[in-house]
Amino acid sequence: MASYIFLGPELGKKQDAVDNIKKKMPGAEEHVFYAGETNAAEIADTLQNNSLFSESRIIIIKNADQLKKDEADLIASCIKESAASVLAASVPAVSGQDDNTALILLSDEIKLPASLENAVPQKNRQVFYELFEREKNEWIRQFFAREGLKIDKDCIAAILEMVENNTEALKRECSRLVSFLPREQPVKPEDIEKWLSHTREESVFTLFSRIAAGDLSRALEAAAAMLAAKEKAPGILAGLAWCFRKLGDYIALLEKGEPSFIDLKKLGLSVPKVKDDYAAAAGRYNADDVEYCLALTAEYDILLRSPAAAMENILMDRYLVALMKINS
Repeated sequence: MASYIFLGPELGKKQDAVDNIKKKMPGAEEHVFYAGETNAAEIADTLQNNSLFSESRIIIIKNADQLKKDEADLIASCIKESAASVLAASVPAVSGQDDNTALILLSDEIKLPASLENAVPQKNRQVFYELFEREKNEWIRQFFAREGLKIDKDCIAAILEMVENNTEALKRECSRLVSFLPREQPVKPEDIEKWLSHTREESVFTLFSRIAAGDLSRALEAAAAMLAAKEKAPGILAGLAWCFRKLGDYIALLEKGEPSFIDLKKLGLSVPKVKDDYAAAAGRYNADDVEYCLALTAEYDILLRSPAAAMENILMDRYLVALMKINS
């Protein structure tokens, strides 16, 4: 069994790594498990038993950082047993695989339990970090160039202000934009804002927009939709913490007077829809409230990484209700 660990917040490149393995194993039977939802013993049984319907298998464990120590140890033992049996049988590796089974452990975090890290060969472990700002700009420019569209730096900035910071989200939203943006005239930031606002799925940014508007029912719906789409609750909280820190910076600007366009652009608030969200949030929260929101977010982040995480929907609802109660 060939084993791989792909970690980090850069979802697009991480998915590319998974897809490369799939390309090397065409027709492979695929099993996908979510740590914390599937019993580790069931995953181990799948690893240890051959398929009756396919000669090759790809077994993916998502959110692998959620594996408890005994569960991680069990999966690690399966990996080691497979490696030991291959050595005992003197079976040579073919195309980087020990046999017809590939185990892929995925996580948005940058580390897994030590037993898993030690069981997987170093060459098969990789962490995908977020792109640098210049890399994201170039990624977007090249994406639209391949589609025959030229967009300027202001359009790129508008996309980066309204889309999550990973190439998977960028690819999804930019692919939609290609279907709507005008080809017969230069693309304007207003076009980007218009179509992203109308076509995007729920994300941290749409959730923050609901919070800024004080719309609890829609905020709860947005969070539920994200969790149903298998987004990790700690990841959602990390995104909201980023939004609240930016809100704190925006409030500090307001305290000095009406911000200039240059000030707003430096803060990433030059797109009218994004600025409107932060203006609405600044009407609900003051600087002290923002600090409380960040503390509350950190508190629930700890809860959602604890054994209580099995109740993540309930915890997220409580968190959002607590946010909305501030100054209500």
